[in-house]
Amino acid sequence: MVDKLKEWLFKHPLRSKNGRSPKSVNDKKSNELSKKLSGTLKGNVTMLKHEIGHSTDFILRSLNDKQGNPVLAVAFLQGLIDQQILTTLLEELTAGIRNGDLSDRNVESWLMDRIPIGGITCLENEQALIHAVLYGQVALLVEGSTKAFAASISGGAKRAVEEPTSQTVIRGPKEGFTEDISTNIALLRRRIKSTELHIDSRIIGSYTQTKVSVAHIRGIADPEVVKEISRRLDSINTDSILESGYIEEFIQDGVWTPFPTIHNTERPDAVAGSLLEGLVAILVDGTPFALIAPVTLFRFIASSEDYYQRYDLASFLRIVRMVSFFLALLLPSFFIATTTFHQEMLPTTMLITLAAQRENTPLPALLEAMLMELTFEVIREAGVRMPRAVGPAISIVGALVLGQAAVQAGLVSAAMVIVVSFTAICNFVLPAFNMAGAVRLLRFVLMLLAGLFGLYGVLSALVPILVRLVSMNSFGVPYMMPLAPFYKSNMKDLFVRVPWWKMKKRPVMIGDSNPVRQATEQESFAEQAGEHGRDPMA
Repeated sequence: MVDKLKEWLFKHPLRSKNGRSPKSVNDKKSNELSKKLSGTLKGNVTMLKHEIGHSTDFILRSLNDKQGNPVLAVAFLQGLIDQQILTTLLEELTAGIRNGDLSDRNVESWLMDRIPIGGITCLENEQALIHAVLYGQVALLVEGSTKAFAASISGGAKRAVEEPTSQTVIRGPKEGFTEDISTNIALLRRRIKSTELHIDSRIIGSYTQTKVSVAHIRGIADPEVVKEISRRLDSINTDSILESGYIEEFIQDGVWTPFPTIHNTERPDAVAGSLLEGLVAILVDGTPFALIAPVTLFRFIASSEDYYQRYDLASFLRIVRMVSFFLALLLPSFFIATTTFHQEMLPTTMLITLAAQRENTPLPALLEAMLMELTFEVIREAGVRMPRAVGPAISIVGALVLGQAAVQAGLVSAAMVIVVSFTAICNFVLPAFNMAGAVRLLRFVLMLLAGLFGLYGVLSALVPILVRLVSMNSFGVPYMMPLAPFYKSNMKDLFVRVPWWKMKKRPVMIGDSNPVRQATEQESFAEQAGEHGRDPMA
């Protein structure tokens, strides 16, 4: 049925009211603007006014020579350029026209020599000229020239580089990505000062014209993965890309699963570390969240802080996160199943205590847990949407007051409040928000099956989930790697993290073009000295 639907959509593409597909309309508009620029200043100015002149933020100024004839025009969008550099640019242009330098020398060389800014681009068609203005550049139109020039002096209001809000760490860099893709690329360049860091950019979205960049390190990343990601990005045909979530849904594997197959982060150090392991990053203009692919399930458990502190402490915290992952997923369902169907599994003292608590509770354990879980989700969403000054207070006070009142009113038992609260805390331990969301969704399914069939229902759901995890891929990489398939070399950074001097090779993903991370003969000073405190330098 699905194959027939795909075949029908391929033969009958979506069309607009005038009978043409959206892609054909955009292609026609693009073909109309791909014409060469006019050799007259008046013609080019008229074209710009026709395309952008209806907007009040579009500024177009003409500069005249001594006889009063217009010889140069400057076009830009107010708010997207640096006003201070623009003033300097206009002063240089006015002085050049007044002294006659602009007419005596080549326009391009004069601009490169005299204008104190970097990035002068030559434009030869109308589409390139319009795009330059829309991307925050200053367009320079010259009388008698079939070429225009774009000066990169973008500026305006931008958010400064601040500490990430969704992925905070105690020890580690405090810089986070911003909404400006140029700033984000610069943050990556600041950490990876190598000529092998390759960044390939493209424009996606017929209306938003969003810049999307693919970053990878040549010689480390697998070329086939880079090619596949680029192919999926180039196949996107939409009118808008407003956030990296749009890109994620377009190119991800495993659509019919709550588990994410692409990691997102707003930390430049996390992206740099992933690139050095052979992964590929996708940066989208207008959002501080970058995408990382391919990924496995265990990457969502690890935190960037694991690599900034001692390996023993990092290993302990990683184990805590994994235990929290299973508790957040299974604790309410196991509690419901044991108290409803399998009371013989509980110790006698605990069974008597729970029975005494539930004596005056009118609801069965399943409805009791569902009510508490939904209440907590409502409180959580209210705390997120409320103003920052009162959001935490709403969450804490609401949870305390409602929980205590529900227990005193006899609607829920105290043990259920403890189970739901501890489950919510375990859910917050997960460093990846999208993986925490997947756990939240599956928890409700497991609770429902536990209330209907007991532990048999829980196991009947866990087996398909495990089968689905083993069968999933992320751009050709098995989702459960390195457990399925098993790679012994990758176990050094899975459940625990061994010391840095032990991780001599990069994790095995797909390719194996540059597996060595550091010199194989390198040893730690502690290993050289042994356990007797001997100085290795002696």
